[in-house]
Amino acid sequence: VQLVESGGGLVQPGGSLRLSCAASGMIFNMYVMHWYRQDELVASITSDGSTIYASSVKGRFTISRDNAESTVSLQMNSLKPEDTAVYYCKATRSTSVEYWGQGTQVTVSS
Repeated sequence: VQLVESGGGLVQPGGSLRLSCAASGMIFNMYVMHWYRQDELVASITSDGSTIYASSVKGRFTISRDNAESTVSLQMNSLKPEDTAVYYCKATRSTSVEYWGQGTQVTVSS
């Protein structure tokens, strides 16, 4: 199983970034997909599209997935300096099966 994140970078406060995570070696629609930053769960999406968000990003971030392409994305708008972190993609199938990506750096600074 491999999860590969992309889309991180440097952006000014108020700007936007879109992160993507490409999954391989797994039956993608069997997994709940998540975005984390450091130890904080940012957002999750089930195979049928149900979502949850951390209160700190609700209304600014949107998680989505494409089961046909085995990808999950995180659209981040109205970025703040406190959003600066390494963002990780995670896949879970049960309490004991989980996979992580290598992370992508997001820096929000003027």
